Amino acid sequence: MSDTQGDSWSGGHESGGLRDGVGTEGNIQAFRDVLSGAKRIVVLAGAGLSAASGIPTSRGKGGLWRKHDVLSLSTPAALIGDPSRVWQFHHYLRETMFKAQPNPAHIALARFSLPQFRRALAPGSSFTLITQNIDGLDRRAIEKVYADAGETSPFPDSAAQKQPSGDPVLIEMHGHIAGVLCTSYQCRHRELNFDSPICPALAGTELLVDGPADPSTPADAQPKGPKRSAAEARAWAEARLAGLNQEKESSAADPVIPVEQLPRCTKCGALARPDVVWFSEVPQHIDEVMRIVDNADVCIVVGTSAVVHPAATFSAKVKEHGGTVAVFNIERGKRDAIADFVFLGPCEEILPRVLACGDQ
Repeated sequence: MSDTQGDSWSGGHESGGLRDGVGTEGNIQAFRDVLSGAKRIVVLAGAGLSAASGIPTSRGKGGLWRKHDVLSLSTPAALIGDPSRVWQFHHYLRETMFKAQPNPAHIALARFSLPQFRRALAPGSSFTLITQNIDGLDRRAIEKVYADAGETSPFPDSAAQKQPSGDPVLIEMHGHIAGVLCTSYQCRHRELNFDSPICPALAGTELLVDGPADPSTPADAQPKGPKRSAAEARAWAEARLAGLNQEKESSAADPVIPVEQLPRCTKCGALARPDVVWFSEVPQHIDEVMRIVDNADVCIVVGTSAVVHPAATFSAKVKEHGGTVAVFNIERGKRDAIADFVFLGPCEEILPRVLACGDQ
């Protein structure tokens, strides 16, 4: 994904494959014609969907947090080796994502998920949004749209509550940033925890986003982070007083939080971990995901190059059994070759128009 948002967008369609140069209005109508006959619609969403909400799209190789490679902080081994640093990184993600708001692309998909709105374009169809994002913005958008429409939330309040019948509206295949999972294999309790901060010892550590200063660079030339508000500065000071042991050789070094002060399982008291899918781990609900993809006749790929497995196989599977693939992205990707439609440009502008789910 590119971080550069384009100013224009276009689409292309031709029976049997993609082609350029077709008028955009014609492409929109051609895609809507496909939707009108669809029975099982699946959407695969990636980081580009949340770009307009201020969520960074570059969290892969080369992404840094406090000068640490984010990949090195997103593995089970990292939690064992340095649980304090891993939790501080995920606390930073939690606080960043909690403050973000769904953008028009999230709302467009959320409206399309409601049968009463979807009926105008795809009558009699089912819909499932499979998101690779952990920011929770898809869930929040769906909850808002359902509430505004006077409908019951499709998400159960607890594991004991009965799941709605049929395919789920949303599958968060990489988890949710608010998710917490017990590390004890005898327990494995999981829950969504929206407390901010999730534990007192992490309060304020999200403000330390820069790595240690380069000693070869003059102090007045050091890069400066955003100014803290009085409330933020007070939160950081209180966190320091609560027991954060910052290394003396550098004022910007990682605080060291004792493991007993990190988030604990609310059921058994063991160390908890973020309930997100880390590198080397299997995506959540993978069997259900593959079943839905295998049965889909329309696959809409939004804001992702879909090059990481298993997501990389989803559009190809739909094509293999005669389905239609539409891609919405800021730039072309390797998977566009198998797409029937490609709409290029900011998702927050394209989706509301194509799905006719903007302000209505």
